[in-house]
Amino acid sequence: MSDETNETNETTMRLQKALANAGVASRRVAEEMIVAGRVRVNGQVVTELGSRVDVASDLVDVDGTAIQFDQSKRYIMLNKPTGVVSSMRDDRGRPDLRQFTKDWDERLYNVGRLDADTSGLLVLTNDGDLAHVLAHPSFGVTKVYLARVRGRVTPATIARLTRGIELEDGPIAADKARLKDASSGSATGGGASSLVELTLHSGRNRIVRRMMAEVGHPVLELVRRQFGPLHLGTLPVGRTRELTKIERGALLTLSRQPDQENQ
Repeated sequence: MSDETNETNETTMRLQKALANAGVASRRVAEEMIVAGRVRVNGQVVTELGSRVDVASDLVDVDGTAIQFDQSKRYIMLNKPTGVVSSMRDDRGRPDLRQFTKDWDERLYNVGRLDADTSGLLVLTNDGDLAHVLAHPSFGVTKVYLARVRGRVTPATIARLTRGIELEDGPIAADKARLKDASSGSATGGGASSLVELTLHSGRNRIVRRMMAEVGHPVLELVRRQFGPLHLGTLPVGRTRELTKIERGALLTLSRQPDQENQ
């Protein structure tokens, strides 16, 4: 009994207990996972039930999905409305993200940015390390956008977007581009318009708008539907929700990849 009490008061504990505390599975099931070789600690498979981990520093994953031991971390998905700047305090007095963080005691920050006139998926978190990694341009997290653009987009234009175009700050190519539909009029002011889905890993400023303007189809409306492994789904505009356990694991796995590759 005293051993359990001492173990609870330390950041170092038996691996199966750490997994159970993190909500991965019961301790018995966690033991089965360990013996089956499904658990890695700092990139190395661990099968010994007596193994101990430091939950404050060791990186643990189960079946390749990262585990977060720190229960104080919050990961929130926001469907950001247009007209809101991606800042916790705007020096020009424009609507900012504070209105969406008031329900949480933790001090949350946005992972990356969306332009004020772009809506869609934005992640808010108090995990500074994750926010830094995922927002860093060199990391190149994949993002999927839906753009309503002016004019009728042709298959040739779609091919040009994936083949690559030249902008003032260098060449750029979409990872994927797809024409979703084309109409003879639009709700944004008449005239032909098209709906284009673009997948990019670039973090350059206003990149979708600049790409579409370059090929002759200025953006009328733009929404980000996906950020890495996260999908906006049916979350209404202006609403937030906490990420599910699976989503948190997928996001943490993505953020830890550079560390694992450098080991």
